[in-house]
Amino acid sequence: MPIDLRSVLISDAVDDACVQLLTSHGVPVTTKYKMSKEELIQEIKKHDGLIVRSDTKVTAEVLAATSGLRIVGRAGTGVDNIDLAAATRKGVVVVNTPGGNSISACELTCALISSLARNVAQAAQSLREGRWDRKLYSGFELSGKTLAVLGLGRIGREVSIRMQSYGMKVIGFDPMMSVEAAREFGVTKLELDQIWPLADYITVHTPLIPQTRNLINAATLAKSKKGVRIVNVARGGIVDEEALLESLKSGHCGGAGLDVFVEEPPKNPITLELIQHPKVIATPHLGASTAEAQQRVAVEIAEQFLALSGKSTAYSVTGIVNAPVLVAALSDVNAPWINVAKKLGQLGSKFVKGTEGISIESQTVGNGMEKKKFVHTAVLVGILSGQTKNGLNLVNAPVLAQDIGVSIKESHTAGEDAVIVKVGQHQVKGTVRGANEPLLLSIDDAVFPNGVVLHENLSLYRGNGPSDLTNIVTTLAAKGVQIQSLNTTDKWFAIQTNQEITVPVQGVESF
Repeated sequence: MPIDLRSVLISDAVDDACVQLLTSHGVPVTTKYKMSKEELIQEIKKHDGLIVRSDTKVTAEVLAATSGLRIVGRAGTGVDNIDLAAATRKGVVVVNTPGGNSISACELTCALISSLARNVAQAAQSLREGRWDRKLYSGFELSGKTLAVLGLGRIGREVSIRMQSYGMKVIGFDPMMSVEAAREFGVTKLELDQIWPLADYITVHTPLIPQTRNLINAATLAKSKKGVRIVNVARGGIVDEEALLESLKSGHCGGAGLDVFVEEPPKNPITLELIQHPKVIATPHLGASTAEAQQRVAVEIAEQFLALSGKSTAYSVTGIVNAPVLVAALSDVNAPWINVAKKLGQLGSKFVKGTEGISIESQTVGNGMEKKKFVHTAVLVGILSGQTKNGLNLVNAPVLAQDIGVSIKESHTAGEDAVIVKVGQHQVKGTVRGANEPLLLSIDDAVFPNGVVLHENLSLYRGNGPSDLTNIVTTLAAKGVQIQSLNTTDKWFAIQTNQEITVPVQGVESF
């Protein structure tokens, strides 16, 4: 399901490689930086795609102002400047570049750890001011010390590998990683309560979410070793700045390397005092600020836009944030199953007078079909067709269904590859045939011997034999409707016509 990408707005400065790649594939690009919210709202109405870094705030108000926006790309890792819930509800795909700045952020983390151990920044400033403080700035070896890495994703993993080369013992925590997986790159996975008293250095590499806000706080610092050093090159807010300052003042915390802050640029008096503390090395959010990282994220975000729009098959999608089902949906192998599932959902919706509050059952059939979870979402898209002005799609269908009380029960069974949709008292079953042709196999217990190709303008009638069929054909002919195909069972007539049928057939139940 390619995204129609006619033009892209870039509202934050990104490397020129992004513009060059998009325009070389025929996508017009507009660059406007440092716009006010009002200016952004007016400009975004003209575009299908938006690329940002961290300055532009893609709020619910901004998203509500446009009906044409289809994709927002963050040229970087964090997406906390994008309202994901609002984007999902609008059917807007949000992508980032999860691996683009990993090495740069990792290397800055390692540099801060080393600088904390040897007082590099403080000693350099002292010498610049004309002092020779060799004794004052005597440091510590990293060899034999314990480093705790909180968050063992791309960056945390790279930091772990590099710091082991210094002879450090690395322990870590990540709820998404198994003990065995951590052990593969030399990390002993522990629970947080086990980590605090063991670590000489603690570095955080998690997203900023409710569960990680103030992860390093007064209580956890109190549980930590005296002299522990804290590093944050992830997101401001993961470390409680006031608690860290108090721990530094008391001498319990031995130092901190901070690249990110709750407010950027910092204005809060507590943050400013923290930055000025003699045991703190502070940098102005430089984690991704390398020439290589900036070019890499610019290229990666452009590549994903081209892949999602179908303008190039040379690139893959690596950073969908709010609709992982789309990754599977982009496959040529899966597209026909999405198509048939949507059409079965549309047929199923004909059996109820309204979709609000209905219960649906969506079942995959066949070996390997249980992995096609996107089928169930595609069924919802078919069921809810017409429910949103911004374009119902695989992104927002589950949210919109929940909004109107539509529930879906997903299941799987053995058999020939197929999809079954149950709505109300009826069920439809379909499959993919030949050259990706969507086929209706049955309605309830009535089987169509050769199947019914699911083209547009397909109407269903339930009748009792030839007389009802004659009545249908006569009525349609009288209205100038041309019948293009006709399939029957003993109870059901599936008729495809050259136009949508809006007139009932007297005495015959129609859907």
